[in-house]
Amino acid sequence: MRFGGIVALDSVSFEMHAGQIVGLIGPNGAGKTTLFNCVGRLYTPQQGDILFEGRSIIASPTHHIAELGIGRTFQNLALFPTMSVLDNVLVGVHSRTRSDFASNALKLPWVRREEQRAHEAARALASQPKLLLLDEPAGGLNHEEVAALGELVRSIRDARKMTVLLVEHHMSLVMQVSDKVVVLDFGRKIAEGTPADVQRNPEVIKAYLGSEN
Repeated sequence: MRFGGIVALDSVSFEMHAGQIVGLIGPNGAGKTTLFNCVGRLYTPQQGDILFEGRSIIASPTHHIAELGIGRTFQNLALFPTMSVLDNVLVGVHSRTRSDFASNALKLPWVRREEQRAHEAARALASQPKLLLLDEPAGGLNHEEVAALGELVRSIRDARKMTVLLVEHHMSLVMQVSDKVVVLDFGRKIAEGTPADVQRNPEVIKAYLGSEN
């Protein structure tokens, strides 16, 4: 993925298996957000491909991603300020409903039943994704809240049989919840493995702490 003369992602490749929590880490400017936005189809890379359940999503428009089973959070919450919390959540549910403008306007009985189910789903993950992209969910949380968030992420994964890609600066959260960690630096993958392996990797230590030479 290039922006003008800047190579934001350079031959980055890794796999995620169903049910895994994969942490994506790296120093500022490593390419984490760019990769996230490619998977979420906000960006289209100039080369390469993105496969979801064996099928390319590279040509899928952004508004079809939820229908494919990919949900995401944003660092900027981007809420609709005139809507309630429930209504903001229900926006995510609408990708899973079959009503249209006319049937909604007429308040047909099946639409009311669908809306009731949607309200119940609002207490869970609204778009029922197979793959959940979490973009720095620990921002602004204290130590105790981060620990609780880690337990929540794992419980959601376990209960809903979901795959999670987590971009996070909070290393304790990444190491707590991830089955696998992928490390980027200057747009390239420098390490991939279990949290313990990644923490011991000399390239990762150098990227975060700098070289002594």
